[in-house]
Amino acid sequence: MAKKIGLLILIIIISIILASIYGILHNQASYNISEEYFTNFKFDQFGLWENGYGDERLKVSIVGVLSTWWFGLIMGIINGLIGINQQTIKLMIKGVVGATTRILISAFIFGILGVFVGYIILSKLHFDWNIPSDLVDPSNFLAVGTMHTLSYLGGMIGLIYGIKYQLKTKKASDQQRRL
Repeated sequence: MAKKIGLLILIIIISIILASIYGILHNQASYNISEEYFTNFKFDQFGLWENGYGDERLKVSIVGVLSTWWFGLIMGIINGLIGINQQTIKLMIKGVVGATTRILISAFIFGILGVFVGYIILSKLHFDWNIPSDLVDPSNFLAVGTMHTLSYLGGMIGLIYGIKYQLKTKKASDQQRRL
């Protein structure tokens, strides 16, 4: 059991790192779509506008880490606690890796979907969006905002799918053990 607890701690740490890397890459891609999303919103939201953190790309990366590390913590705790119930360390690793992969893929797919939904649908609607009024390209701003929102939704859906995967793996190993 001590090895499983050690692995649980490692899973949590790795999950935080993976989520942070995802946030960095996600934000670098979304910065390519709308710099204004960061310069007119995210930098102020995270207090990074005037405090000497370096160039905009570095600030985009910092926002990415600050926006996602906590999801990695949640993901690691949930996946690790479910995984700890597996019969062996090997099955625990298999379950957690499978679940984590599903979460990341789902977040990525939903993020891509968000760009299209934001740009093609939401930017064409004439709502009084709560966005800065001085934007050069409000369509891209909305696309990136939707990308971020749907990426979180994808992460949550992926977490549910990952939990189901781990429970299915546990059930299969329990049945195999009984034979």
